[in-house]
Amino acid sequence: MLIVEAILLVAGFFALVKGADWFVDGSAGLARSFRVPGLIIGLTVVAMGTSAPELAVSTAAALQGSNEIALSNVIGSNIFNLLAVLGLCAVFCPVPVDRAVLKRDFPISIAATLFVLAAAKLAAPVSGTAFVFAGPGLLNEKVSGSGMDAVAGELNLLAGAVLIGAFLIYMGYLIFDARRRPQEEEGVDALPIWKCGLLIAVGLALIVGGGQAVVQGAKEIARATGMTETLIGLTIVAVGTSLPELVTSLVATKKGEVGLAIGNALGSNIFNLMFILGISVLIRPISVNLASVYDLTILTAISALTFVFALTSERISRREGAVMVVLYLADVVFAIMR
Repeated sequence: MLIVEAILLVAGFFALVKGADWFVDGSAGLARSFRVPGLIIGLTVVAMGTSAPELAVSTAAALQGSNEIALSNVIGSNIFNLLAVLGLCAVFCPVPVDRAVLKRDFPISIAATLFVLAAAKLAAPVSGTAFVFAGPGLLNEKVSGSGMDAVAGELNLLAGAVLIGAFLIYMGYLIFDARRRPQEEEGVDALPIWKCGLLIAVGLALIVGGGQAVVQGAKEIARATGMTETLIGLTIVAVGTSLPELVTSLVATKKGEVGLAIGNALGSNIFNLMFILGISVLIRPISVNLASVYDLTILTAISALTFVFALTSERISRREGAVMVVLYLADVVFAIMR
């Protein structure tokens, strides 16, 4: 049985690579056809397309009541996008960061993370006891379980509505900004719109299908080794559903579409936190355990560190990229040991 899962993994990886190649070509061509900067396409079309696996996994988990997977998948995917995706892209080629990203997208990503952390209104355990900070609205107070699995509250419908509302405002601003500042590219032949659409559709289908194949194979192999649901969501599922972002960003970097690459990673994080988590919460309130509080805190710190790296010379250097990759490996080890 494990042989079948291994074959599924290999087939999934192949579909991801080929799908990402076509998806990037189609997205870049679409950007040129409509005179939209590649960064904006990365923050919108590409980000939402490559986040389709996260949307499918988290909403399905919410419908089935597997709240740990729904939340840990989003957190783990965002950590992977920042450290592994941007880190590996920077190791491959230093990543210049547009000023608009520094002024708009990085702060929004950090603010969204802080909001989710604040909305949960949880604190780390002291002397084995979970503290719940008092406050109305965003938290239905409830303490159960023990240790890192202790549930001290849940993100409710109000939190989900705020996340969805903020996401719609953000998307509206991006569209307004793109129309206000059209981009001209001289000497570049734009692909026919129908061909761009075909490449995007087929590429996205391969990306989503390949991502699901990888996740399914990895989950079965992980369960055979006795991993917990939280750990599977934070590592295997998160990495598996973020493979489209990784492959797409690496391919985009190789093709010189650096704006699309960083827009994909950051846009996916914003999409994951605001839209996917918001939809998941609206489907069913999500319980938040102490392990997820630690992970949200780690994500906040990682977001701030990546922002600082990006501020230096307005780019992420190879050395900084290497540090980010090492930090991701350290975070995985911490999650496993915890």
